[in-house]
Amino acid sequence: MKREIKSTLLSLTAISILAGCAHTKHEHHPSVVITDKMIEEQRVKLAKSAEGKGFGPQAPRDINSKEGTNHRTFSTAPSSEKMNLCNIHFHKNAEHKGGNFTTYAGNGDGHGYLTGYKYDGLLTEAELTKPKHDICPSKHGGLFSGDTIEVHYVYTTAKVKPGPTLGSCLSDSVKNPQLRVETQVYVLVNDEDALDFKKLTEHGIKNGLTQALNIPSNTGTAVEYNGSTTGPSYNEKPSPFHASWSVRPKVAKVDINTVGQWCSGNTFKEDHAHGVRNLVVNPELLSQIK
Repeated sequence: MKREIKSTLLSLTAISILAGCAHTKHEHHPSVVITDKMIEEQRVKLAKSAEGKGFGPQAPRDINSKEGTNHRTFSTAPSSEKMNLCNIHFHKNAEHKGGNFTTYAGNGDGHGYLTGYKYDGLLTEAELTKPKHDICPSKHGGLFSGDTIEVHYVYTTAKVKPGPTLGSCLSDSVKNPQLRVETQVYVLVNDEDALDFKKLTEHGIKNGLTQALNIPSNTGTAVEYNGSTTGPSYNEKPSPFHASWSVRPKVAKVDINTVGQWCSGNTFKEDHAHGVRNLVVNPELLSQIK
C-alpha cells in the first residue's frame, strides 16, 4: 500500500510540473486565474495527509468510472425512503463528474468557487437571458443563467427535523448516524416553464419519515457508492465523515428565478451556492463502484 501511495504521489507531482503553465479564466470573473499546478498541488497534499491514516473513501468522484482501491468499509446507508431528510443545500457547478456534466468549468479561485463541472448540453438564447434581479448573491458572486448547480438532499438515520447545516443531521441521541446524499444536478435557465426550485425542495412527512417530495424521477438511475462529506475545506485533507451517495446522471432544467426566491428564505437558511471540493482522482481514496 505504501508503495502504491508513493507511486501516486510521484505521478501527481509529475502532472503538477507538466501542467504548471496551464491556467483558467472565468466568464463572470475574468480576473480569476488559477493554474492547474495549484490544483495538482492540493491533490498531492490530500494524498500525503491521508497516507497511513486509515481514512475511508472520499467524495466527489467521476461516476462514470468504477475504479477504486480504498478498502475501508462501512455499512451502506439505507435507502432514503427509510431515513429522515435533514438538510438541503447546493453547490455552484457540479462537484461530481459524469452523465450530462463532464465539461470542466475551470480551476476556480483555488478555494472551491468557480470550479467543478457544468452541463454539457446546449441552451437557447432565451434560456440564457439575464434575470431582472441578482440571484443568490454572495461575496463569491451570484448565479447566472446557464450555470450548473449540484443539489444535495441529505438524509440521516437520526430522529431529527430538517434544518441548517449538516449539524441538523445529528441528534443528542445519535452523534454518528448513517448519512445518504440524494444528488441531482440542475442547469439554470430563465424560463418560467422550467422546473420550480421551491417545489423541488418541498418536504413533508411520508410513512412517518421526513422526505423530499419532488426529487425528479426521470433523470436516470442513480449511481450509488460509499464516500464522504464534501466541500472545499477537504481539498487538502480527507473528510472523516462517511456518507452513502446516490448521484443521478441526467441534468434537469430549473427556472433560475425560483432559485433566487428560495435563497430569500427557506427552512435550511441557505442563501448562496457553496463551493465545490476538487474531484477526488486518487484510487486509494475511492471505493469501487459495484
